[in-house]
Amino acid sequence: MNDPDEAGRRRRPRVRVVAAAAAVALAAPLAGCGSGGDGGTPTINLYYPPEQNLQKVVDACNAQAGGRYEIVYRVLPRQADDQRVQMVRRLAAEDSGMDVLGLDVTWTQEFASADWILEWTGQDRAEVEQGTLAGPLETARYQGKLYAAPKNTNVQLLWYRKDLVPQPPKTWDEMISMAQDLKRQGKPHQVLTMGAQYEGLVVLYNTLAESAGGRILSEDGSKAVMDEGAVRALEQLQRFATSGVTSPSFSNATEDPVRLEFQSGSGAFQVNWPFVYPAMQEANPDLARQVGWARVPGIDEGTPSRVTIGGVDLAVSRYSKHPDLSFEAARCLRSAENQKFSAINDGVPPTIEKVYDDPEMAEAYPMKETILEELKEPAVRPLTPAYQSISTVMSAVLSPPSAIRPQQTGDELRKAIADALESKGVLP
Repeated sequence: MNDPDEAGRRRRPRVRVVAAAAAVALAAPLAGCGSGGDGGTPTINLYYPPEQNLQKVVDACNAQAGGRYEIVYRVLPRQADDQRVQMVRRLAAEDSGMDVLGLDVTWTQEFASADWILEWTGQDRAEVEQGTLAGPLETARYQGKLYAAPKNTNVQLLWYRKDLVPQPPKTWDEMISMAQDLKRQGKPHQVLTMGAQYEGLVVLYNTLAESAGGRILSEDGSKAVMDEGAVRALEQLQRFATSGVTSPSFSNATEDPVRLEFQSGSGAFQVNWPFVYPAMQEANPDLARQVGWARVPGIDEGTPSRVTIGGVDLAVSRYSKHPDLSFEAARCLRSAENQKFSAINDGVPPTIEKVYDDPEMAEAYPMKETILEELKEPAVRPLTPAYQSISTVMSAVLSPPSAIRPQQTGDELRKAIADALESKGVLP
């Protein structure tokens, strides 16, 4: 629902604070898989999200290991929340059947603060830091120490119809104006992106806040700030949501429905992840030929946007029976050669900068220069062990975007985030 008057009359979601002790329920132990403790070849259990061709990377690393260990790929559930719950339960139970963990970039600090993952030190750390992009590397640190190795990253782009607009917009207001002109002409005009009450809305807002020079948290992650730039981002989000150029489903939109809607031809612009490119080529090749890509628009003319990064970091469980071999296995899984393979075959952008220069990347990633440009000046989501709670309250307070009242919503966010930082637990 995007009608501004109707949305304005709706009551804003209230965020109720409850005891953090509820999180203890996650500690229920689950049955673990063996880790080669019978004297045979050590098994390194890799718990990682679904990735279609990752088994081939695992096979290559096993061949490289030459029988010293065997990595077994244990596929996590598809939904991020389900992945996290499974790992949290098992780590809280000190399950030794987990060795290498594929963590969403927003979880590394939480797992490190809980003492569930081991620090990367010495040569292991040096190898990970060498040539890795600064933004992804920042997500793998906690209190100045490295606790994970960035395997892949991700960043949204602006996808636009070259047959409808001659040049991509540089700011959100320019994009809104272009879309309104197309609407008056009766042409496809919608600006499609994610606005449902979930992490995708938090990502959108974080991009706007960072692009406006705003801060949600203090530099050390200990205090809710919500400064002037963060409030300007709220103004921009509300203006976009009530501009008449969003999809009617904007306040319920997630990544794949957004992709499908743009793919059907109803949108002039789409802000979404690079996975939309190969999907569009396969499903609607005629439209794909008319689609270009650019950096996500900024807030101010002449100031480039800062776009929120995603991705997966590799961590070693504190309870692994084979920590040294697990670090070695993780290094192999995220090597430059294997990152290139995964980028080309699974569409996950590399974290090692030199991979982008490889000639084989050109065909699979024609937009690689734009991706790299954004990755060199990224927005990172608030780095704090309390991120899951913060994300929950932010998505609740920001939804629906059309009902945002910038100063009032900023104050509400500041209080809700402060409560989350005190680890009170949250229930939207």
